Amino acid sequence: MKIAEIIAQNSWAWLLVALPIGVGYAVLLYQKKAPWSRAFNYGLAAARFIVVSLIAILLLINPLVRQVINTLEKPIVVFALDNSESVAKNTAALDALLKQIDALTAQLAKEDVKVVLTSFNQENQLSNFSQVKFDAQATPLSAMLTNIQNLYENQNLDKIILLTDGIFNQGASPLYNTYKASIFTVGLGDPVPKKDLRVQAVIANKIAYLNNQFPIVADIAQTGFPNQAATVYLSQQGVVIDKKSIQFKGDNDVVQVSFLANAKTIGNQHFVVSVDALPDEFSQQNNSRDVYVEVIDGKQKILIVSASPHPDVKALRLALAKNENFTLDIHLPGVNTLKNEKYDVVILHQIPNTQRIGDELWEKFRKEQTPILYIVGSQSNFNSLNNTLKSLKIVPRGSQMDKVTPIWNDKFSKFTFDAKKTEIFKKFPPLSVPFGEVSAGANWEVLMRQRVGTVETQKPLLLLSPAPDDKVAVLLGEGLWQWRMEEFDITQKTELVDELLNKLLQFLNLKEDRRRLKVYPINNEFYDFEKVVFEAEIYNENYERVYGDAINLQLTDGNGKASNYTFTPTPENSRFEVGGLPKGVYAYTASATLKGKVETVKGNFMVKSMQLEDLTYTADHNMLQQLAEKNKGKFFLANQVEPLAKALLENRKPNLIHSREEVQELIHWWWLFFVVLVLVSAEWVLRKYMGSY
Repeated sequence: MKIAEIIAQNSWAWLLVALPIGVGYAVLLYQKKAPWSRAFNYGLAAARFIVVSLIAILLLINPLVRQVINTLEKPIVVFALDNSESVAKNTAALDALLKQIDALTAQLAKEDVKVVLTSFNQENQLSNFSQVKFDAQATPLSAMLTNIQNLYENQNLDKIILLTDGIFNQGASPLYNTYKASIFTVGLGDPVPKKDLRVQAVIANKIAYLNNQFPIVADIAQTGFPNQAATVYLSQQGVVIDKKSIQFKGDNDVVQVSFLANAKTIGNQHFVVSVDALPDEFSQQNNSRDVYVEVIDGKQKILIVSASPHPDVKALRLALAKNENFTLDIHLPGVNTLKNEKYDVVILHQIPNTQRIGDELWEKFRKEQTPILYIVGSQSNFNSLNNTLKSLKIVPRGSQMDKVTPIWNDKFSKFTFDAKKTEIFKKFPPLSVPFGEVSAGANWEVLMRQRVGTVETQKPLLLLSPAPDDKVAVLLGEGLWQWRMEEFDITQKTELVDELLNKLLQFLNLKEDRRRLKVYPINNEFYDFEKVVFEAEIYNENYERVYGDAINLQLTDGNGKASNYTFTPTPENSRFEVGGLPKGVYAYTASATLKGKVETVKGNFMVKSMQLEDLTYTADHNMLQQLAEKNKGKFFLANQVEPLAKALLENRKPNLIHSREEVQELIHWWWLFFVVLVLVSAEWVLRKYMGSY
């Protein structure tokens, strides 16, 4: 609907000029006697009058046209179908119901209602429900309703009709949210509990260490099998490695079973927890669950070497012992014997020192390029340190020590640290730091600076050099043990100091990967309905990324079956996708020939089955009833399509009227140009045809 109004930018009084101009032009041109009839002459004069007057009006008055355009927006009704696997298993008359729903949506469309059909894991709106595949392996009902509300937030959303069995197994319960649109629910499935035995949950560490034992804990649940016994098995590669008998008590019972598995092989290991089927069980598909555990080759080995007994050593031991990824040794030269092992990181407390205690170990670790954390104190040999660290210079003034408190450097970015936590550092007691000058080169990253009393200085207190071939960190003070004690006094914990030390050592232990070929899956774990995505990186001799070389990729499943692929990374797409892999542990080998040399990368990943839809088969109509009541809707059973249709058409939202205003100069109307052109052309052609110019 359009409502128009003409507004003059200049006074309408200019009509008294524009119209006489048109009249005068026509009279001047057609006042002589013409070789045609008088009526024909008046017609030509009228055409000339219109053309000239119209042009004069547009130029002198320049009128505006104001239009108010009204559009109608129909109410929107969204039918949201739960197309998960559990719905197909529970509803015998599902096909007939969907045909009735399709007929209902057609009826609503005739009643001037905009109907939208949607379901899980769809890319576009559906035209009907009859062709929907019930293959979704999870039921995030809350996310589905939230997405619908967000999608139609600024539109005339009237009602959401949710067709589901009420079983949600991903995300929060939809009862926790309140929605703006009315929600009508249609209960699918059977709410009568089925006789069922199932592996409800399995808990295991994601990482285990080689040659260690680790627990696998399973919850075995049952419905309808009171006072019955069952056997639970733990299997690996089809071989039962342990089994246990359990006894149920009530009609709905959960029994927890614990197994101990051995980490015998490096890599991702696949275990299966299963339970024997019982007579008359509704389904056996949920009688087993997969467990995947990554076995890694040992822990990071940390060595603390101290020139003499010191409370800092105990503080370091307590802080690092919490990290399950670390194994810790402490060595005092001349007191105990050092193990003959390769260490990942070494902490040197006041080594090198003036008594030259531990200097031979220091030289050994430097030659091996072992990452080192130096803790400087009153016994430290600063000349040796300066000669070794080079771009870090510590110039003490005599043997005097200074008392300094830490200031966290907010610009430090090598690893993350909660900014709120760093405020506690200001409350820590001072460390004993050599009094003098400290200067660090550009290759050093400062974590903490020194504050003397209330004066904040630029002198570093804790800093590191992240050079890949010489990773070093330096703490320019002793008294770390007091920080842990003070933090415990403030917070009843020692998380801050312990986290700082752990992250610092983890960073020092990072090994830079300088291989020219890198091929790796973007995740360690994938679901069987996802594509496995590999990222590929190729570098030249200058370690600059290049493209165009073909990569051969071989995937091998747990049974030894191999599949081969070839792809070539480009600047636009450096990834390769493999779909349709069944669950299991896969090894991959990628190779490429770079400048005549074959580069190879190996690794493994896991493909898991979600198994969420097998956890329960009992429809939850009670939840659907509560959801409808909470959101001003109604609950219907699957055989109540006619009452549903009646409820949808009653109290439907009215059409929304949207108005918008458009203002445009009349001179910009393109069709006026053609009016003038047609009149002028017609006048000229007719005059010429009649024998006059």
